[in-house]
Amino acid sequence: MASGGAPPTVAVAVRPGGSGSRLAARWVAAGLPGNGRATAITVVHVIPELSYEPSPTGERVPMPLVGREPAEAYAWDRRARAEEALLPFRRLYCCGLANVTVETVVVEGDGVAEALLRYIRESGVRSLVLGSASFRWFRRALSIPDVPGTVIQATQNSCNVFVVSKRRLIMKLARYPQTSESNRNLRIESISHETFALSHRSLLFDNFGDDEAQSDSFSQSHSSHSASNVVSSSESSEQVASGSSGVNYAATEGSKNYDSLSSWGEDPWVASNSSEECQSTDDVSKLRKELQETLVVYDKACANLVSVKKKIQVLSIECSEEARKVEHALEWEEALKQTVSDEKAKQLEVISEVEQAGKSFTREAYSRYKTEMAASMICQDKVQIVDAILTKSRSCRRYSKRDIELATDNFSEERKIGEGGYGNVYRCTLDHTEVAVKVIQENSIDKTDEFLKEVEILSQLRHPNLVLLLGFCPEIGCLVYEYLKNGSLEDQLFNSEGCQPLHWFLRFQVVFEVSCGLAFLHARSPEPVVHRDLKPANILLDRNYVGKVGDVGFAKFVSDLVPDWQTEYKDTIVAGTLYYTDPEYQQTGTVRPKSDVFALGVVILQLLTGRRPDGLVASAENAVRNGRLADILDWSQAGWPLAEAEVFARLGLRCAALRCRDRPDLESEVLPELDEILHRITFAVSLRSPKLTSVPSHFVCPITQELMEDPHVAADGHTYEHYAIRAWLKRHRTSPVTRSKLQNSSVIPNHSLRGAIQQWKSQLPAQTNE
Repeated sequence: MASGGAPPTVAVAVRPGGSGSRLAARWVAAGLPGNGRATAITVVHVIPELSYEPSPTGERVPMPLVGREPAEAYAWDRRARAEEALLPFRRLYCCGLANVTVETVVVEGDGVAEALLRYIRESGVRSLVLGSASFRWFRRALSIPDVPGTVIQATQNSCNVFVVSKRRLIMKLARYPQTSESNRNLRIESISHETFALSHRSLLFDNFGDDEAQSDSFSQSHSSHSASNVVSSSESSEQVASGSSGVNYAATEGSKNYDSLSSWGEDPWVASNSSEECQSTDDVSKLRKELQETLVVYDKACANLVSVKKKIQVLSIECSEEARKVEHALEWEEALKQTVSDEKAKQLEVISEVEQAGKSFTREAYSRYKTEMAASMICQDKVQIVDAILTKSRSCRRYSKRDIELATDNFSEERKIGEGGYGNVYRCTLDHTEVAVKVIQENSIDKTDEFLKEVEILSQLRHPNLVLLLGFCPEIGCLVYEYLKNGSLEDQLFNSEGCQPLHWFLRFQVVFEVSCGLAFLHARSPEPVVHRDLKPANILLDRNYVGKVGDVGFAKFVSDLVPDWQTEYKDTIVAGTLYYTDPEYQQTGTVRPKSDVFALGVVILQLLTGRRPDGLVASAENAVRNGRLADILDWSQAGWPLAEAEVFARLGLRCAALRCRDRPDLESEVLPELDEILHRITFAVSLRSPKLTSVPSHFVCPITQELMEDPHVAADGHTYEHYAIRAWLKRHRTSPVTRSKLQNSSVIPNHSLRGAIQQWKSQLPAQTNE
């Protein structure tokens, strides 16, 4: 080498943590020249190209999706960590040697061998050193990429390549001339470390241009050793395979063609001598045996580890159970302490209560005695009331519990036809008469007073437009009424599914008949009776659609009438149904006969519109005021007489006035006006079936069984021909239909039914012509 030239450069390819890399680095450090000549060493490490960046959650984010600044920061950090990993190699060469310059280079590339070849071409390095710590069979078994083999085959003539293993050194010298194909094959040689140290160490740090003479001499001397030992690729392979020992090798470690430790292509290699090959085979067997023993030990260690983990889990579970038990015991102890404290407090309270009970025992016993005496007196009063009822009204019969149970089939659901204000209603037959039995429910025993009041009132009242009370049973609290075939007015208005709605003419008639019944109650002497719960559900219709007032359980005898112009407040329980109860009665508790007039006004508006009572008064008032009464009339009926309907609506609004003083008197104002309306619409009536081919049953007199000309209503509520019922009453004091005793012999003309009969008769000629 010429003095004063550029310092030779040696590149050491390393992988931090690799045993081959450490071997190569130490090999270069041991060969550093000691004559003070400047030497440059480059430590090269290859890392993969940056294709993704890990996110904080562990996901891999592709680089195109990462911003420029985060990508640059991550790349810089990645290179810094790689440079830090190369510091041990750098300290290896800089320790105490001032003439050694060390540089670290980090190269990016997808393939290690390709990246190293690219680095050789771009940097112009003189020598490249790589380490190899694995045997060829072991690499093939594990499919490990053979980087040294790839590099040493693909390196051009500009760089020396040294592959350092534990016992041998494989090198490719760039100084050999390429005179023939066989000479190219001789460029890759395998020699021992001792031979290299004795005769070829200077090749590691020599410059190509300064030592050509030395190179030539090395080539000549080396060729003399290789002339008799080097064979072609196929011959070398046969010698290695057969293990022939007949060929004479050079006494020293000569250069040979040989196969690399992992597949380095099909280039010929210098085979080792037989002794070294045998030694390698022994080492392989020894390593294989050690590997098997290591695997056995590893399996035992894994089994022991699993067993220990299971024991730890069992102990952990037991420890957790014990901890829970201890915690539960502590909680239970605290709960017991709290319970003891609560029991002590309760004991003190009980002691105090016992003392209070001892003091009030005498008062309670006395109070109970008084209550029992009062109850006994009440029972006696009720018995007296029942006896008085039976004495005053001989037409009201007392039935036994057995009679009621037999008639109703022990209160069978098949005979149940509805529910009253405080009990179920059953349809049955008593004394050969079809009746309706209303029974107090078990949870309505507190309404016994109401039951007795209804018996007392109804037993004293007899009117064609009041439901007839036939009897009662005080044992089980039931009332026996006459059975009304067409049900309640509410059923006709709102529950008439499958039936023809109630004709508008019959609606006028029902209002008139109900008004007659109310007028009879209000005119009772000496004390007027106020119903207090008039509504469509309490207005019943018989087979001739005659309206009758029922359910008088809330009725009240008014002994001290308050004038309409006077407001008086009374502390009483308000009875009745919402929307039908007098507003003044709700506010003051004062009940008057005009309280029933208010409910009658609401019923009138319902019959006109066929609507529920909520908000009805206000909507009807607006319709009448704006002349739109036809818009709110019941659409199920056609042919309403609008003039009479308007008079009817105005009468209903007057009856439903908020103040009692603004409502008309029932007997002197309402009844005459209703009678006038009925007379006006008598000849405008339109029956539900105008083309009847037979006489309707309610047009036939029950006595004569002929079409009635002058129908009159008797005291039993049934309609008869006038002359027939008069003749009957001259000889009998009982009803022709019910056979019960009549309270009086008065009869009332049935104008509505007479008008219906005349209208029907007027259609007979037209019906015949058709």
